[in-house]
Amino acid sequence: MINESRADLLVEALPYIKNYQGSTLVIKYGGHAMVDESLRDRFAQDVALLRFVGFNPVVVHGGGPQIDELLKKLKIDFHFVEGQRFTDEATMDVVEMVLCGKIGKDIVSRITRAGGGAIGLSGKDAGLIKAVRKRLTKKGPKTDLPPEIIDIGLVGEPAKINVDLIKHLTSGGFIPVIAPIGIDDQGVTYNINADSVASAVAVALSAARLILLTDVPGVLDPSGVLFERLSESQISDLKRSGGITGGMLPKLDCCLAALKGGCKNASIIDGRVPHSLLLEIFTDQGCGTEISLASGASEKNLVELKY
Repeated sequence: MINESRADLLVEALPYIKNYQGSTLVIKYGGHAMVDESLRDRFAQDVALLRFVGFNPVVVHGGGPQIDELLKKLKIDFHFVEGQRFTDEATMDVVEMVLCGKIGKDIVSRITRAGGGAIGLSGKDAGLIKAVRKRLTKKGPKTDLPPEIIDIGLVGEPAKINVDLIKHLTSGGFIPVIAPIGIDDQGVTYNINADSVASAVAVALSAARLILLTDVPGVLDPSGVLFERLSESQISDLKRSGGITGGMLPKLDCCLAALKGGCKNASIIDGRVPHSLLLEIFTDQGCGTEISLASGASEKNLVELKY
């Protein structure tokens, strides 16, 4: 028996394929989607399909849990400062080994098996990611004193992206898979947050979309209800009221920075849902929270969770 709903899904995807034909999509890949075996293959299939229908996907990946695992095996002590991994030289060696070696090559291999021509890169390749050292400051109890500078080691921020390299690869039909490792003018290697790199790449490429995969359904209110859309003003209100806290805050900041830098659209989606990438791009409902700048363009829309 013919299932008409499947055909309806293809028809629903048609305007999105038309709108994004030839456009660049920057995808931050991380969380549970990188750990679950079936989700890893489905993600690779999604990225390959995006390339087949005429999009230019660019993948930026993380790997925090995998780094922790190897550090423990090697009996290298590690800790976090203000939510940032303190990165000394020994830790940096492991970070680079895991991100550029094990994880990057696995993603490339899976996308290639799915039919896509993926190429693994780090920020060191052709100066892809020029970095500067990240400085953390903390205000003390006495407001008249200058803030305390916190040392977090070899942790960097993206300062410049080699756009020509990425465009050269995508124009040739390849899918760049980027590890968030940067290098400065003196040749020092830095560990960089993958969300920050994805945001910087989206700005540098004037990407049509930035999509961050997470381990939650999207941005949730304090009662656990999903925001289908959020504007910058709504995000500011939620920050002031404490309605959004923790690890979601820097992700929202990365999305807003990308939008202000020229990226056309930004979303935070649930990477635990099979084929969440395709659901977000090709369906009207999507699969997470869409972020916008204009308050009039996206009013608060609470949706009961279906996952």
